[in-house]
Amino acid sequence: MENREIERKWLVKKVPFELDGYECLEIEQAYLSSSPTVRVRKENDHFYLTYKAARNTPGNNDISHEEYNLPLDERTYLHLRKKRDGRLITKKRYVIPIENSLKIELDIFEGDIAPLILAEVEFQSEEEALAFTGPEWFGEDVSFDRRYKNAVMATDENWKL
Repeated sequence: MENREIERKWLVKKVPFELDGYECLEIEQAYLSSSPTVRVRKENDHFYLTYKAARNTPGNNDISHEEYNLPLDERTYLHLRKKRDGRLITKKRYVIPIENSLKIELDIFEGDIAPLILAEVEFQSEEEALAFTGPEWFGEDVSFDRRYKNAVMATDENWKL
């Protein structure tokens, strides 16, 4: 399935409310390549292979890129996960609805990337993304900071908070 993903990302120091009432996805993802991005992901009991077009292709920038998701079975996922570059990313993602049918995807990282918390919001257009002002509890906008790309966090052996 082809999709253009348009998103922005913010650091979060503290979530000012309980997360118990929101949908929670337990995610682990392994990167097979970081340029272009090829990863396998387990999301609860579902498995995917994702290809994200390289950033230097026409129409791709730090907040918008082509993305293709293909379903996998668990056996194939586990086989490919072993072939990853770098660390396995594990996180809990809380899906928090906000205005205009938008959703915050709040990622609370586990393992050696903890205690990182990132909030992502996906948009229908780049104009909508650039005009958006996040809630007060969002911290620094890191949409254009490559250090906070999951592929970089997974494959850069020197990455740390």
